[in-house]
Amino acid sequence: MTDDLAALQRFATDGVIIDRGAGGLTRVAIDRGGATGEVFLHGATVTRWRPPGSGEALWVSGSSRWLADAPIRGGIPVCFPWFGPHPTRSELPAHGFARVRAWTLVAIEPQDVGARVVMELRDDEATRAQWPHRFHLRLSATFARELTIALTATVDGDEVVCDAALHTYLAVGDVRQVALHGLSGLTFIDKVQAGQRLIDGAAPLHIAGETDRVYFAADRAVRFDDPSARRSLSFTPAGAGATVVWNPWIDKAKRMADFGDDEWPGMLCVETANVADAAWRLGATARTMRVTIAVSPR
Repeated sequence: MTDDLAALQRFATDGVIIDRGAGGLTRVAIDRGGATGEVFLHGATVTRWRPPGSGEALWVSGSSRWLADAPIRGGIPVCFPWFGPHPTRSELPAHGFARVRAWTLVAIEPQDVGARVVMELRDDEATRAQWPHRFHLRLSATFARELTIALTATVDGDEVVCDAALHTYLAVGDVRQVALHGLSGLTFIDKVQAGQRLIDGAAPLHIAGETDRVYFAADRAVRFDDPSARRSLSFTPAGAGATVVWNPWIDKAKRMADFGDDEWPGMLCVETANVADAAWRLGATARTMRVTIAVSPR
């Protein structure tokens, strides 16, 4: 472990503990004012959030490896500075290095309901070997009646183009019954169909097979109805130019070592992103993207 668990206890407070979670990875666990949550310093990955009076909103695979050199399969991993496979170096981790690095805990701010956790990541020799830029990332996760995740980034030196995404895995009752609203009429890249650019004409979107789409629209609010779980989830982004919708379905789930063969009906990714056409142009001026997630009973 790269952190000193005893030293981190200075951040602990009533209803907020810092300990070793799955795989011995350091986590912050929150149970305060009726809201519960969990975030690992590994990748600054939020893995649990349950608002007062509701069930768990996020999904984590039972096959996640919980290793210091592997991403957590589920929750809200941070994708940076590329999205998907590296364009020229196949040996580098998919979705960038941010989700497999140990972040530094900066602050914990207790609230009447829940708490806000702030973490940061800076470049080092290892990151510069993969991406030759000096950078600073800060992620804040506010666990309350709503869940708000904000990622702020700066780069020293000349402006650079890069990707960033909050790869949100949501727990659903049955993805085949989910209705996703807010994306109709938008242009999207369909990665399942060899990257074709299409226009979504369906309102709402229903998941009926492997789905991997990048929709382009600035700060488009999205809602999905989940009748099996008797609830709706809404997403309100800011500073985001794209929304990614992903479910591996049957065959791809079987090909993924850290994803259970039969887990795909219980999850759906709806990701707040700045990727592809909407990639970030980063420099010394800070750029922030955020999403607020809310749960409503149906």
